Amino acid sequence: MKLFKHITFFVVALLTVGCKTEKSSKENTQKPNIIFIMSDDHAYQAISAYDDTLIQTPNIDRIAKEGMLFTNASVTNSICAPSRAVILTGKHSHINGKIDNLSKFDTTNVTFPQLLQKAGYQTAMFGKLHFGNNPKGFDEFKILPGQGAYYNPKFITQKGDTIINGYVTDITTDLTLDWMKNRRDPKKPFMLMYLHKAPHRAWLPSKKYFTEYTKKTFPLPATLFDDYKTRGTASKTAQMGIFKHMSLTNDNKLTSQTIKELRIKEWSNLGQSIDGMNPEQRAAWDAVYGPINEDFKKRYPTMNDSLLTVWKYQRYMQDYLGTIASVDDNVGHILDYLDDEKLADNTLVVYTSDQGFYLGEHGWFDKRFMYNESFKTPLLIKWPNQIKPGITEDEMVQNLDFAQTFLEIAGVDAPKEMQGESLVPLLTGKKETWDREAVYYHYYEYPAEHAVKRHYGVATKEFKLIHFYHDVNEWELYDSKKDPKEINNIINDPTYAEVVLEMKQKLKETRKKYKDSETLDNHYIELYNKK
Repeated sequence: MKLFKHITFFVVALLTVGCKTEKSSKENTQKPNIIFIMSDDHAYQAISAYDDTLIQTPNIDRIAKEGMLFTNASVTNSICAPSRAVILTGKHSHINGKIDNLSKFDTTNVTFPQLLQKAGYQTAMFGKLHFGNNPKGFDEFKILPGQGAYYNPKFITQKGDTIINGYVTDITTDLTLDWMKNRRDPKKPFMLMYLHKAPHRAWLPSKKYFTEYTKKTFPLPATLFDDYKTRGTASKTAQMGIFKHMSLTNDNKLTSQTIKELRIKEWSNLGQSIDGMNPEQRAAWDAVYGPINEDFKKRYPTMNDSLLTVWKYQRYMQDYLGTIASVDDNVGHILDYLDDEKLADNTLVVYTSDQGFYLGEHGWFDKRFMYNESFKTPLLIKWPNQIKPGITEDEMVQNLDFAQTFLEIAGVDAPKEMQGESLVPLLTGKKETWDREAVYYHYYEYPAEHAVKRHYGVATKEFKLIHFYHDVNEWELYDSKKDPKEINNIINDPTYAEVVLEMKQKLKETRKKYKDSETLDNHYIELYNKK
């Protein structure tokens, strides 16, 4: 009898181990999950893994600590919808056709989610897409219409539109977690796009953070009062200056009544930003921003241009960074869920932005230019057992590369028309196979909001060459090593005459490589003029 018990116990133990081994084997052989986290207009300067001067972002930083931080990541076209089109298609704007926020997205483009879905991935998208009401390649989506609202936002779904009460950053996370907990198929790998509206203009923080951040004071950027002495027309005529073009109402949250009392002439649309609040939300808002208005009324009569610029900058930073604090909290919720559910080890997590953003550098807000603050974008990636934790990577990568990276990770062949390069060699320690020396940029949306002129350019680790065209013909060259703040345009410096020739040749070659040309430039100008 004892012998029988021992044999029975041994058999059960073997079966148990066998079941666990089989289950473990299935989990280990399943293709990696992919979570793509993107915020809108999140400057790399506002992530403490890059620079802790302005804000601490411990949860976003976790991705870098457990993975890789890219210091030379950039975009191909620094404006929201075109950037997203590049990410989805793996093709430059002039190829995918989405050159600006105004043009329609050509839905005949094949996107990487479509290919992953076809390959057996379960796919979902929650948050801000910015264009298109029916994104292809997703089993489920809930997306904001256009820019969306910070408070009590409307979402577009497969079943129709719905308004969800609350704060948009929290809601986007709740929708994402709800899908992961309740509708994710554990038998399938998944690709999830978790897309935040914040910190897009007009920067409305949650109650928790507008209460905290409106009390903070931030250091001024070194180039806040840049005079563009060595630059051409483009910098001098752009309409994105904190002093001249940042709205006291919509951006700095003064009320129309305050503006009226002070006899300041300014267009106002603050109401459009906060009218969607319910009475409780509005009361909390007024309790904090009301005293700010009263304080400004006292200060304004004695303010000169410089003091007003500084005041507007501080107000800008308080609200902009306040929205990012909520993003960081919510990214933490997603990372915690992955850890708690034992999903982290087989999940690639990416954090990025659709482009960079000016936080007072050169006196600006917004993006669009090929200068570093808008051209460069944050990129942090973790992939346990593949990426060694805590690595900083300075190779030149772009949002153009995401599609091919995700496809390679999933074991799916990328279409030949995709123009990026898979980041897998950099992620997996095979850097010797990476040979990119330069990246290409092209901005189209002019004449339009912010009046940033059309330009294209090429950047290496050492230099950046920019050509402004259309209604001007101006060139700029920057020495990225000696002049990282890009203050001195050296295009006419005899010392750099040879570099100018080399960079112009490199630009010519790069334009040819990516199939861009003067013919296409003129084509898109003609299309734009017909709108």
